[in-house]
Amino acid sequence: MEALDTLIRHATVYDGTGRPGELADVGVDSAGRLCLFRGDEPRPAARVEFDAQGLALAPGFIDVHTHDDTVVIRQPEMLPKISQGVTTVVVGNCGISASPVRLRGSAPDPMNLLGPDSAFRYPRFADYRQAIEAAQPAVNVAALIGHTALRSNHLDDLDRAARPAEIEAMRLELADSLAAGALGLSTGLAYASAFAASTDELKRLVAEVAAHGALYTTHLRSEFEPILAALDEAFDVARHGPSPLIVSHLKCAGARNWGRSTEVLAAMDGAARLQPVGCDCYPYAASSSTLDLKQVTDEFDIFITWSTPHPDMAGQTLASIARTWQVGLLEAARRLQPAGAVYHGMNEGDVRRILSHPMSMVGSDGLPEDPHPHPRLWGAFPRVLGHYAREQGLFALPEALRKMTGLSAARYGLDQRGRLLPGYWADLVLFNPLTVRDTATFDDPQQRAAGIEAVWVNGVLSYRQGQATGARAGRFLPRSSDLPARFAAAPQRLEAQA
Repeated sequence: MEALDTLIRHATVYDGTGRPGELADVGVDSAGRLCLFRGDEPRPAARVEFDAQGLALAPGFIDVHTHDDTVVIRQPEMLPKISQGVTTVVVGNCGISASPVRLRGSAPDPMNLLGPDSAFRYPRFADYRQAIEAAQPAVNVAALIGHTALRSNHLDDLDRAARPAEIEAMRLELADSLAAGALGLSTGLAYASAFAASTDELKRLVAEVAAHGALYTTHLRSEFEPILAALDEAFDVARHGPSPLIVSHLKCAGARNWGRSTEVLAAMDGAARLQPVGCDCYPYAASSSTLDLKQVTDEFDIFITWSTPHPDMAGQTLASIARTWQVGLLEAARRLQPAGAVYHGMNEGDVRRILSHPMSMVGSDGLPEDPHPHPRLWGAFPRVLGHYAREQGLFALPEALRKMTGLSAARYGLDQRGRLLPGYWADLVLFNPLTVRDTATFDDPQQRAAGIEAVWVNGVLSYRQGQATGARAGRFLPRSSDLPARFAAAPQRLEAQA
């Protein structure tokens, strides 16, 4: 029997499907692949052994909603993610991606969330893929193509709908990117840079997505009062493909929208009976993005995280800044722009209802370039495990893990990831189910999670007892050839866990 590289003994193993954990030993062979051993089955010798008595072993967490596009290359150690057990990130969300991009000036809002203008160095998606492979970050990377990125390449004015020739140019560039392994197309229709895009523009592009067997993800045109109409548009566009649809960071934003998650989820359930639909969400009642004048209100706190013209005002609420300047909230926001903000604009009951829904996956939506980031960048996944599963009892631990492993891998067609099965890639997280928790807070957000004992990426030990090992074994993950079929075959919540 061939010797193993690593043997993890006496772990409670969760396979990523939602099934309860079982005591087993898990091996990693020299190629970075998984081996499972139960009962009295003989174990080969191993170069390194771990005693995991009392600990849980799960597939590495998959962060399906990130804005790590340029950070995975410029800061490939990826400590905010690897420290919370994340082994794979999906980039290119909300219509903004690092490629294919050819800036003709400064990056438009909100593409500026991804880094400085100098970070946009990839005119073709193949260039970006090559850069990921050269950087070899600590986590695996799969990528969407941003609709706003395409618009910025081909439109001279983002405040209007694209003309037929521009749509055709975007379609061809999207096709080239999909052929190079991109997962699909993302849109950020709530942002000014894409709000003017017509439904027909979207349908033309999503038809190309469907032709490649890819998927469509969308930051809806509105997450506020018109959310049901925005969902209807998303369902319509995806059906036109036809393409699987993922609704990004599903939420009921704004005080006048609180309590409507029952309606929203009913709409999602209704659509899912007719077409392949999913969603992601993050486990917080506050969002984070650029400072948007349309979201300025006195109904909840808005915390300023950065401001280009007034950097000294970062770290304060918009209301306190307005009082200092003796102006209204809207005028204060205008003076601060461009700027970033955390919006405490959601209801906790809605967050819980959406997070616990069987179709929802976990995504951090963290902003690594933010000097004072939302705590979700460092804490989203342990918060689900510690706060919501263990402390609040919102769902059982196996269901929490399904939402961040098996379900995510299936929805995004990530081959041989997200499950603990023999022969699958050894993306693993070993954690203490009694102590795992987020330590990042809104006041002090850049804090490593507690209870994450060890993380392996492609079989390589990358994080151990609070420290990165320095080994980086992440890879670029191209789109699966059968993504729609994988999407449809995602593991469902077990009735016993419901």
